[in-house]
Amino acid sequence: MTAELARECVRFAQMGWMRGTSGNLSVVLQRDPLRLAVTVSGVDKGEITADDSVVIDVDGNAVDSDKVPSAEAALHARIAHVAGAGAVVHVHALATVVAAEHWPDGVVLKDLEMLKGFGRYDHEEVVIPVVRNSQDMLELGDAFEKGFDPLVPALLVARHGVYVWGDDLVQARHRLECLEWLLRFKVETRDIFTGRHS
Repeated sequence: MTAELARECVRFAQMGWMRGTSGNLSVVLQRDPLRLAVTVSGVDKGEITADDSVVIDVDGNAVDSDKVPSAEAALHARIAHVAGAGAVVHVHALATVVAAEHWPDGVVLKDLEMLKGFGRYDHEEVVIPVVRNSQDMLELGDAFEKGFDPLVPALLVARHGVYVWGDDLVQARHRLECLEWLLRFKVETRDIFTGRHS
């Protein structure tokens, strides 16, 4: 699992979505008690290795290790617990942050074929929730849970980034790639569709 975390980090770094040490990934190791492997803090995601992860508990604390988990580890654990996710991906793709800036009450997506890659039908109306950024993971977790929709496996954090989850890292990655495309389309066509899809 830890090697898989490293491979996915390098992939996202190459895409420009995990610049420098930003972003973090996690994968659930067991449910009861909840344990996740999460990337450690302060490591260049383009150079990360299988050793650069740590096991955390449901509160985001390291278990039997002196390694420092990502600052957002507690939110990963909260998402895994509430959504039943097997993996959580957090990146700083620019389109996701710009979309949250334009639609702070939630980004509406509809009539786009790529929604199928996000796990929804193209004719469905999907609202990606947006929450205000905070350094307090309990506050962010409460905001996530308040607006949680089990049919929408994503959360935009204003002026920060995006969280996407799935049954495993591959599904989470696929959903993220499709969501980034959808949000980029939404942002780049904002002026064209003003009043119709805004």
